[in-house]
Amino acid sequence: MTLHTARRTSLVDQVIDQLTEEIAGGSWQVNGKIPAETVLAGELGVGRNTVREAVRALTHAGLLECRQGDGTYIRARSELSGVLLRRLRQAKQLEIFEVRRAVEIEAARLAALHRTDQDIALINAALTGRERAWRGRDPIVFVEVDLAFHDAVARATHNRMMIEIYMGFSCELRSNIKAAGRRMRAPLIPHDGIAQAIAAGDVAGAERAARTCMEDIREALTRSD
Repeated sequence: MTLHTARRTSLVDQVIDQLTEEIAGGSWQVNGKIPAETVLAGELGVGRNTVREAVRALTHAGLLECRQGDGTYIRARSELSGVLLRRLRQAKQLEIFEVRRAVEIEAARLAALHRTDQDIALINAALTGRERAWRGRDPIVFVEVDLAFHDAVARATHNRMMIEIYMGFSCELRSNIKAAGRRMRAPLIPHDGIAQAIAAGDVAGAERAARTCMEDIREALTRSD
């Protein structure tokens, strides 16, 4: 962690800014607990009340969640993600899927346009992990590596808004993917066509493969109801 001692002006705003940077930068994992109030106060060189006010502001913004008697947890990496997460939790499963479908197809298209060699390596690594988890019949690991695949595709777009929107989706998508993969005896929904088209820079092919994949997921969700 790279926290710096705050200057003695607008302390709360400075602490908010620093905590926001740490959250956005991934110093703490989403759904993970941040350091205790006393620890943060010591690292920042401010009083506990200042930290408390900053945490309260970030909780209101949707980035943090205070759990009574347990601590404070990361809910989202940005205010946009926090707002999106709150809205997703009020939405119906089909509504979430329909928006996800649009995001996934556009992400695949943009990834085919802008991907780098490093992006391709990350996508392929996640694809391999996804197939390994399915063969091992490990639904918990499968959900995480499946999300890692879609996250790698989103990041390959190099579109900050697309990445941020997808990050906002990630928490709620866990339940969506769990529903699709609940019966691991069903056929694996292939993602290799998406990976191959992105690697080849085939924009139309990536869009087509993503659309096919999402229709297969829709069928899996229907079967799991």
